[in-house]
Amino acid sequence: MMVVATFAMVANAPSSFATTKGLSQIVTPDLQGEGDLSLSFQIQDKRIANPYQLQAELGLTQWAEVAVFRGFQPDEWIFGTEIGLLRKEPFLLSIGFVNWSPHLDEEPQPFIEAGYYTEHYKVIAGAIHAGYKNEAILGYAYDFNERWRLQVDFQSGSENSSTIGFTCNVTPDFQFNPALYVSNRSDHDLMGYIVFTYTFHLWGGKRDVTPVATHTSAVK
Repeated sequence: MMVVATFAMVANAPSSFATTKGLSQIVTPDLQGEGDLSLSFQIQDKRIANPYQLQAELGLTQWAEVAVFRGFQPDEWIFGTEIGLLRKEPFLLSIGFVNWSPHLDEEPQPFIEAGYYTEHYKVIAGAIHAGYKNEAILGYAYDFNERWRLQVDFQSGSENSSTIGFTCNVTPDFQFNPALYVSNRSDHDLMGYIVFTYTFHLWGGKRDVTPVATHTSAVK
């Protein structure tokens, strides 16, 4: 936890904060590997959230992870966690919360999410309680190989978006994920986003590479 605090990451605006495990925007039911610490730097359109963000995500066990985000515009600390209830692929089920910001008096947003994961494609569906309403979250990813992933996701609500992007694993431990956000509002604004992530294996041994996107604009 000292390491997580040291490398605390940036977070998004209240309606599209960085998540625990995610595609470009949404939480996903797969967890960070046990003992893996991922450090991310995120650049995005200011209409999505803070233009520049940092994020730290740590897998505590095979069924639990935590994340800390650090925002600069505005100044904020944001916390999230995820617990895996069902961890036997292809079926996954997780619960947790994201976007808890005591500094800004923002309450945590609880979520539940299910996934069907195969070697090449992943399908995700769930719900999140944000403020006074419940919102749907949907996602799909296709892994061409260990290096390339195509991904799309959606979160309901006029303040959220649909996204399309990809993840490239440059090395087993370094990846980048650019995406295009399409606002759910009637104007359907287009907004850019990219995140760079490096993963340190603190304990538990090194793992095979599986393409995963880092946070969104979300402990992704």
